[in-house]
Amino acid sequence: MAFDIEMIKKVYDNMPGRVDAARQIVGRPLTLTEKILYNHLWDGNPTKAFGRGVDYVDFAPDRVACQDATAQMALLQFMHAGKKTVAVPTTVHCDHLIQAKVDAATDLARAKTQSNEVFDFLSSVSNKYGIGFWKPGAGIIHQVVLENYAFPGGMMIGTDSHTVNAGGLGMVAIGVGGADAVDVMSGMAWELKFPKLIGVKLTGKLSGWTAPKDVILKVAGILTVKGGTGAIVEYFGEGATAMSCTGKGTICNMGAEIGATTSTFGYDDSMSRYLRSTNRADVADAADKIAPYLTGDQEVYADPEKYFDQVIEINLSELEPHLNGPFTPDLATPISKMKEEAIKNNWPLQIQVGLIGSCTNSSYEDISRAASLAKQVSEKNLKTKAEFTITPGSEVVRSTIERDGFIDTFNKIGATVFANACGPCIGMWDREGAEKEERNTIVHSFNRNFSKRADGNPNTLAFVGSPELVTALAIAGDLGFNPLTDKLINEDGEEVMLDEPTGDELPEKGFYAEDPGFQAPAEDGSGVQVVVSPTSERLQLLAPFDAWDGKNITGAKLLIKAFGKCTTDHISMAGPWLRFRGHLDNISNNMLIGAVNAFNQKTNSVKNQLTGQYDAVPAVARAYKAAGVPSIVVGDHNYGEGSSREHAAMEPRFLGVKAVLVKSFARIHETNLKKQGLLGLTFSNEADYDKIQENDTINFTDLTEFAPGKPLTLEFVHADGSKDIILANHTYNAGQIGWFVAGSALNLIAAGKA
Repeated sequence: MAFDIEMIKKVYDNMPGRVDAARQIVGRPLTLTEKILYNHLWDGNPTKAFGRGVDYVDFAPDRVACQDATAQMALLQFMHAGKKTVAVPTTVHCDHLIQAKVDAATDLARAKTQSNEVFDFLSSVSNKYGIGFWKPGAGIIHQVVLENYAFPGGMMIGTDSHTVNAGGLGMVAIGVGGADAVDVMSGMAWELKFPKLIGVKLTGKLSGWTAPKDVILKVAGILTVKGGTGAIVEYFGEGATAMSCTGKGTICNMGAEIGATTSTFGYDDSMSRYLRSTNRADVADAADKIAPYLTGDQEVYADPEKYFDQVIEINLSELEPHLNGPFTPDLATPISKMKEEAIKNNWPLQIQVGLIGSCTNSSYEDISRAASLAKQVSEKNLKTKAEFTITPGSEVVRSTIERDGFIDTFNKIGATVFANACGPCIGMWDREGAEKEERNTIVHSFNRNFSKRADGNPNTLAFVGSPELVTALAIAGDLGFNPLTDKLINEDGEEVMLDEPTGDELPEKGFYAEDPGFQAPAEDGSGVQVVVSPTSERLQLLAPFDAWDGKNITGAKLLIKAFGKCTTDHISMAGPWLRFRGHLDNISNNMLIGAVNAFNQKTNSVKNQLTGQYDAVPAVARAYKAAGVPSIVVGDHNYGEGSSREHAAMEPRFLGVKAVLVKSFARIHETNLKKQGLLGLTFSNEADYDKIQENDTINFTDLTEFAPGKPLTLEFVHADGSKDIILANHTYNAGQIGWFVAGSALNLIAAGKA
């Protein structure tokens, strides 16, 4: 039986009536996305039609999921809310704090020793507040959610940007910051601007070397890293229904890389098969009874241009395998063009490492198709030219592929199987030699490939592909190798070609795990004590942020003018910094250390206007804070792209930054800034970015009149006494202005006013 089956049945009981009512109110057929959203309105039955990209709407998500790195701060905040238990089903998953270095057993044992304090904290908090706890080694949050909790037509939020993975099972699953999760765990409404809708029509059918991964790599190339901002992407068509459920999950997972709020697919036979294979026949049976409500109306898919804000059509029969990168997940190159592009751009052709797995591509189908290629190494007398690693997505997948012989197949080609955790995908990879910062090429089936992302080396060029393509490239050791057309020379000097990959959608013998790694919470957690040592370097109880004093912010100093791409990795790095995710003071020492200073093109080197000297960004911020001087950050386009980590908002808030003024924001980061009581502003005229000088002092002239829809006026006073008046737009509604006034959204919750 599925977890929380009664909650799921209630969602399904409500859905027909609410969707029918919404269809009448809106006055037209509905997309799947709209059906799910209207079925999850905080007020229950729909009473009005909402404007896409215009109206802020309160929703009631069905569940919350947190990974261990973000759960620390989310649960530290929840402890301030004064609640006895979480209001909706919630889970915590220990997957981020396990560093990949040697092998699964060694790395997991080391993590349990090094992060024992954090794991014990998360376990005890979960036990106290009724939260399901998945132990270290149980698997990556998104794979575990897909196997256990995701259900068609549901709505969930999670404190990780790749929460969107659950769209593969027909959910609207959205990545958020911890403060948003606290709202829902506390029994409050969750606010989201009603999204625009992008429809992706998939025709034809995948075959040969082409995989579901290639669909999202192609879409990323079309939409870019910000083309999906403010929108939900809905996939449909014969190509969608012909695809496996886990393949759909891969596509939705990487929707985070185009800035989309989330992505989803309509309920079909592949989802039913997956639910039944993962011991959730009860969910499949319930979904079957209301199947027409769990997909878009026929009229929508027959004439999508009438119902979506943008429509993309991809013929899967013609789609070519892609590699995306380096340094950005939207630089899409068909494999037939890769050699030409690599030579033109001077990308190293020799591949050092191929890595498959992660939350994006670690399904049974993915691993079985990769294993079919690994098996050919011995059959065709080949030798794998690059290092090769596998990161299983869960203990269930790992146990199953071990039982079915795939791990043995990988071992025979010299592969390393890492722990069931995020590992290299999030920078938790202790890669030998990375500290030398040598220029090199790796290929992986992960989702992100920003500079320094995997191994901390800014000169590692990472390319994203499907597990089967990555496996083939690792065997060849050559970025320019095209397995569709090119031959390899085997150990006997003979020319051979790799056969097309093959694999099973689901295990014939079913999934298996002796111990999946789940810990249920105490039925009554009132007696559970949660202890945080005041001398801990890993955990720190939170103090409330100060409320706004009601005055204009004046005399603020420019902390940094960030140049170019500034992701959450640049603002608050992961990797070795993950160990401080529960200690706001300590982790604030990584604030913006990866951002490029526009004035000297250096990282972590900004001018302290109090001394005239250059220093690390956190050090300068602390100096301003100690002197009682406010500061602001200026940035470029799509500021805060990437992870949902709210530390990228909490650290500036903690170190005295009052406002972040940029050309444009990534959705999650803008919301995180608002939740923490910061001003997230955008240039009314983007060209004003160029007017900002290194020694500027900034004054707000009309913050006392802060109101929805009313731009704010900032005075930038230059070193020579001249001034530039800059108009800044914002998207704050009345409730969000209340967060700013109170000092943070959490302050309102704690005061019982939210």
